[in-house]
Amino acid sequence: MSTHSITVTVNGQAHSAEVESRLLLVHFIRDTLRLTGTHIGCDTSHCGACTVLLDDHPVKSCTMFAVQADGRAIRTVEGLEQGGALHPVQAGFKEEHGLQCGYCTPGMMMTATALLEHNTNPTEAEIRQAISGNLCRCTGYVNIVKAIQHAAGAMQAARVAAPAKNVAAETATTA
Repeated sequence: MSTHSITVTVNGQAHSAEVESRLLLVHFIRDTLRLTGTHIGCDTSHCGACTVLLDDHPVKSCTMFAVQADGRAIRTVEGLEQGGALHPVQAGFKEEHGLQCGYCTPGMMMTATALLEHNTNPTEAEIRQAISGNLCRCTGYVNIVKAIQHAAGAMQAARVAAPAKNVAAETATTA
């Protein structure tokens, strides 16, 4: 069996490994790196449970080889939380009850994160289009959409507050 040396940055941390040519990215993430938040649902790219961000774009890691990620940046659901604080998408899913069994949740969160990083104020139709590749068998998607809208609002509020905080800090240092 042919192996390749790869180096990927996962959630901001570099990882190098020897991998078989046919090792799927989802198995590399789960089995080699032990990041089990990325779920395996169907192995056919239909459910989206395995969605991660590759260079900030959502990809279904069950249909991509680990060697294809060589030299690239991957973000998994474990990389959303920063410094003990939930990412706005995670907080939105908590606040709006955007999950039931939780199996689809990591993929939904990663897809939502990519959407909100590229579209800060999506319409309900844009949210539904973005998550259309992620299947949830428990909910009617209503609370998932509400969770993403909640996250969008929180992220917008944070962007508005950041300049005000910077102005206050500048004023304090010049006074």
